Amino acid sequence: MTNKRVIFSLIVLLSSFSAFAQGNYGGGVDNDNLHFGFGFQYLSSEYKIQRFADWEKPFVEDGAQVTAGLKSIRSIQNPGFGIGFVSDLYVTPNVNLRFTPVFVFADRIIDYEFTDGVSHDRKGLTSPEGFTRRVVSSTMFEFPLGIKLKSDRRNNFRAYLLAGGKYGIDIAAKKNADDVGEIAVNKQLKNNKGILSYEVGIGFDLYFEFFKLSPEIKLSNSVKSVLKREDHPYASPIEKLFLRNFVFSLYFE
Repeated sequence: MTNKRVIFSLIVLLSSFSAFAQGNYGGGVDNDNLHFGFGFQYLSSEYKIQRFADWEKPFVEDGAQVTAGLKSIRSIQNPGFGIGFVSDLYVTPNVNLRFTPVFVFADRIIDYEFTDGVSHDRKGLTSPEGFTRRVVSSTMFEFPLGIKLKSDRRNNFRAYLLAGGKYGIDIAAKKNADDVGEIAVNKQLKNNKGILSYEVGIGFDLYFEFFKLSPEIKLSNSVKSVLKREDHPYASPIEKLFLRNFVFSLYFE
């Protein structure tokens, strides 16, 4: 809630500043058929987990019980950041097509609670008491393509809606596969290298003398499960794993 309040306060402050600005600002970007810019992102990542019907049962390998049964599986929201570029194509006075490639750094977290309370930590990672934590490190190249539906400009302010999709490539996926030869309780949870998502959002164009600033909030969800299917205590209980991101962006154009 704290992060959302900070973001809301920033938007209100910027909107107020823009409302009192003098002149018809913006650097002429709305008059160009194609213009460019750059942006920064703050994001919060989490998983939506779908479990198998028998997800609570102990994990057994070669006839021997490896872990106790599960009490819970939970995804923890975790922050990340990104930096990228903007390509904006004019279509009509109220419609633009936007391509906003971005380089994103974010970790995704799942905590497992076993009935015996044992924590099966990996090297360099300490789990919360009573849980076993698995962190999926991610370094993504994302390629979002969206349609921007704009209101009419009022002085130096304009609101818009955004809808589209993106394809992300995880260049850290190979690094996350470094547990070959590890015993089952030391295995890492893994995601697919390529992730297709849909996203919707809302934003505001605030016009200043030499540039346009656009605070934007988006929600994105993966279209398919991102789980890489493997046979170990952390992947076996999960039927599907969807990635969900809350993204706050600042674009300068």
